[in-house]
Amino acid sequence: MELAVTSYLVVQSFHVMAVVAAYGLPMAYPMLLPYLRRRHPRAMPGVHDVQYRLNQRLTGPGTVIVLAAGVYMASKHHLWGEAWVAVPVAIMAVIVVLGGGYVVPASKRMAGLARADVDAAPSDSPSWSSEYERTFARYLVAEITLGVLVLVAVFFMVAKPFA
Repeated sequence: MELAVTSYLVVQSFHVMAVVAAYGLPMAYPMLLPYLRRRHPRAMPGVHDVQYRLNQRLTGPGTVIVLAAGVYMASKHHLWGEAWVAVPVAIMAVIVVLGGGYVVPASKRMAGLARADVDAAPSDSPSWSSEYERTFARYLVAEITLGVLVLVAVFFMVAKPFA
């Protein structure tokens, strides 16, 4: 039996693993966070703090691995002109800008805002400030947008439309 593991397949595996690790949990946030706000509001400062930490330690580095592996694969087989490569590259640019420019700072900001609201609340049900509500709503829109973009990129990479 011949073992046919190539460097390309190893890089492709790391590319897929990085996508799952970096974007899997954030794709669940739009379902998870509203539930936690309703059922466990006092947990929100810690939840947002964890989100910020995961963005720094997992999503950010994972994005770098996704990008580096993608560049290697597209270059190795001269695929830069393919639509199924160009669309995910454009999506990656949006992910980097929206994720790094808005989602990461918003998660840090929400941790502080939620902490202030929870600390000011005399009961188990804090009243969220208008600033927290606005930031949270915008954050959810950004996170949903990023999740949809990740799914579109995966579709293009796997189905290879227009190839």
